[in-house]
Amino acid sequence: MQTLNSEPAVRKGSPRYNFLLYFIVAVAICRLISFPWYPLMDTTEARYAEIARVMVESQDWVTPWFDLGVPFWGKPPLSFWMTAVSFQLFGVNEFASRLPHWVAGLIVIWLVWGFAVRRTSRLAVYASALLVGAGMFFLSAGAVMTDMAMLVGTTMAMRGFWLGINGPVEERQREGWWLFVGLGIGLLAKGPIAFVLSLVPIVAWVVISRNFSVVWHGLPWIRGGLITLCIAMPWYVLAEIRTPGFLDYFIVGEHLNRFLLPGWQGDLYGSAHKFPRGTIWLFLIIDLLPWILLLPVLFIIRSFGSVKVRASPEDRPWRIYLWFWALTPAIFFTFAGNILWPYVLPGFPAMAILAGAWLERDPKPHVVDRVLAGGLVTTVILFALYLVDLKNTGFDKERSQKALIADYQSRKQLEEPLVYLGPRQFSADFYSKRQAQFVPDLASLSQRIQKSPGYVAIPNSLVPNLPASIAGSLQPISVHGRYSLFVVKTMDGS
Repeated sequence: MQTLNSEPAVRKGSPRYNFLLYFIVAVAICRLISFPWYPLMDTTEARYAEIARVMVESQDWVTPWFDLGVPFWGKPPLSFWMTAVSFQLFGVNEFASRLPHWVAGLIVIWLVWGFAVRRTSRLAVYASALLVGAGMFFLSAGAVMTDMAMLVGTTMAMRGFWLGINGPVEERQREGWWLFVGLGIGLLAKGPIAFVLSLVPIVAWVVISRNFSVVWHGLPWIRGGLITLCIAMPWYVLAEIRTPGFLDYFIVGEHLNRFLLPGWQGDLYGSAHKFPRGTIWLFLIIDLLPWILLLPVLFIIRSFGSVKVRASPEDRPWRIYLWFWALTPAIFFTFAGNILWPYVLPGFPAMAILAGAWLERDPKPHVVDRVLAGGLVTTVILFALYLVDLKNTGFDKERSQKALIADYQSRKQLEEPLVYLGPRQFSADFYSKRQAQFVPDLASLSQRIQKSPGYVAIPNSLVPNLPASIAGSLQPISVHGRYSLFVVKTMDGS
């Protein structure tokens, strides 16, 4: 098997400037300025933002807290740290909560650009455009989730491995360290799953290429492994010391049981996301919109052309590596019992580079540029329509308690409590700074009304069937999505 000694030189003739850069920057800015336009949504965004808010309030940077006295063992703290630092700098609001995840998206684009530009500048532009315009990446780069933080780690690790053994000789040592830094970041972002999604494609490529000796001698595995441990292990040790039981729940529960058991009942913070095995491929197709529709059209157009430009055989090891990187998340989660839409994100950078390399060979680059520009515009238009629909249909009020909390706060005169009937609403926690209270049933609500008059939020579906003893004590005020706001009549003497 041929051993790769260096990254292919940058091909001459690749334009160093492309009008697509304007579109890439415009799309990123559009995502940035959208942050204050819509509230934090239940359950993910509001839950994670509230955990970060409490982290700032308590100044406890070791243990993320899910509720009073209840530690959040579901995820490591990196994304919470990012949001908490942003809160300290810019205040507690939607913009500050989403900003660090947008910055993480920029870091991923920078990593992809640096990976691709070593071949041609046009490939770097194409790959960046494809990544920015992919629906799930666009949404995640600005959503309060853990996925973008992990994507920084996995992308850094995958880039570091390849360029550490195949990049320009003068850059290999520096790039190789990124593999181990990226693994450490991944451990702090989502845990051992970052190891799986990074090391499985790497090992698969090494086995296929038979470059064992090059890989072993080309990277500082022992020193690098120590760097990974130094980045991640101190927090894991402190977390277990502060809240014993964390490692058992996080490693066994969140990784093994969640993966193997559909509808896993051990989730302490919500419910498992059960889908039929293999659904991850449907998620992948939808997550790749609009490219999953536009690129096949370009393929059909190209198939009728008279000029066929094939990939260079010398690039085959590089393409195999990218394919392993791209498909590992979808293949791995094919066998998972519980999945979510962003689980395929770690493969997106490689997909963007692969698709960019295919587009780069097109004999009509001006056509490619227009298709990519059209796709970027389509992504922004679809997102804008989604935001308009949120407002027009009131769906933003269905998914967030921001409007109800604001209404309550404008009406209360002293410190009258707001009590929700039903399950906890994380956005109510966030926007009320955890002043909202929750009762599980009507009996508990009746006791609270008698004990401390104030305001009550009740699901609309339950309002028609309220017992007379409760309904007679409440005066309706307003409706906000799924909830109606009431004031206890004894407050105004009626």
